[in-house]
Amino acid sequence: MATSFSPTPTLPSVRSSIFPQNPPKPLLSLPEFFRGGSNSSCVKRSWASSSSYVTLKLSNAFRVSARPLLSKGTLLHRRMGIVRAATIEEIEAEKKIRMERSIESVRANFNSIRTGRANPAMLDKIEVEYYGSPVSLKSIAQISTPDASSLLVQPYDKSSLKAIEKAIVSSDVGMTPNNDGEVIRLTLPQLTSERRKELSKVVAKQAEEGKVALRNIRRDALKAYEKLEKEKKLSEDNVKDLSSDLQKLTDEYMKKVDTIFKQKEKELLTV
Repeated sequence: MATSFSPTPTLPSVRSSIFPQNPPKPLLSLPEFFRGGSNSSCVKRSWASSSSYVTLKLSNAFRVSARPLLSKGTLLHRRMGIVRAATIEEIEAEKKIRMERSIESVRANFNSIRTGRANPAMLDKIEVEYYGSPVSLKSIAQISTPDASSLLVQPYDKSSLKAIEKAIVSSDVGMTPNNDGEVIRLTLPQLTSERRKELSKVVAKQAEEGKVALRNIRRDALKAYEKLEKEKKLSEDNVKDLSSDLQKLTDEYMKKVDTIFKQKEKELLTV
């Protein structure tokens, strides 16, 4: 008697039951650039649009931070005579920041000019060749005033003493460094009447340069107002009011330049 056998039923694939052929797509998929790896503990990606700059930073966890528009670039950026303006609030904030920086620049220039009294700021503009790169003297040394007529330069790295000495000799501070192998001492020579008058002229020129910078800021702001008026974002009356306030602000900062100039001039001419 012949025995018949029925074919073995087909069993479902174990792989297909565990790993579906068409898995559902994830709701959020990051670009390959952001996926983790052995060297991806800190990944940065930045992009810019016409209105703002945003930086996305991944450092073990996602953290999004917005870089303010008033960071490094200026809203009143002039390139080939074209003024790129943003909102009126941003323009107003930017002009004040630029004017403040102009005052700081004038004050820093004045501090670098020596008078009859020692001041560490006299060495602010000196750069030293340190391990192949130019760095500011005050970043690699401590500068103090042991008395009214001398400066003491103590480097954090004694191997930089010769480089510091060379930089001081090459500068226009008018002082001869005395290097004892540990520190550098500088003695301020007495200023002659002629030298005081020469330095007074230099200070007057720097003050005028500061005023020119303020006028340029005012001009940029006026152009920005005109641009917004053409775009129908400001009325003619708005522009007149803003221009009037701008002139008052400019005059205020002009007076600040005059004040610090007169103070510096007095220091120079007082024996």
